[in-house]
Amino acid sequence: MAKDFSRTRRIGEQMQRELATLIQQEIQDPRLGMVTVSAVEVSRDLAHAKVFITVLDDQQQDIAASLDVLNRASGFLRHELGRRMILRTVPVLRFVYDESMARGNALSQLIDEAVKSDKQRDE
Repeated sequence: MAKDFSRTRRIGEQMQRELATLIQQEIQDPRLGMVTVSAVEVSRDLAHAKVFITVLDDQQQDIAASLDVLNRASGFLRHELGRRMILRTVPVLRFVYDESMARGNALSQLIDEAVKSDKQRDE
């Protein structure tokens, strides 16, 4: 029987909070846009962590630049996580763009357009 709140999930949530703080306060690269850490998925053996980020400006070059900066700084961020969290081993970080926000906005626009066209058709 699986636990409702597993250790990997707790570690992922703590890593999310710590990474958000570290990215905001420690990384001073001008190519890095307004980045939000939306989720962290940690493997069961705690060897790897996939960090999902969203970028305020949804242009592809800004997303690519932010991902490049964060993936290059992953060693530094991993070291700082090791200092802040009590873990035997700190997972290797891999940053990935979270497309769920962009998809949600696109679906919301489609729904709004459908409702608007229905209202126009009814009149």
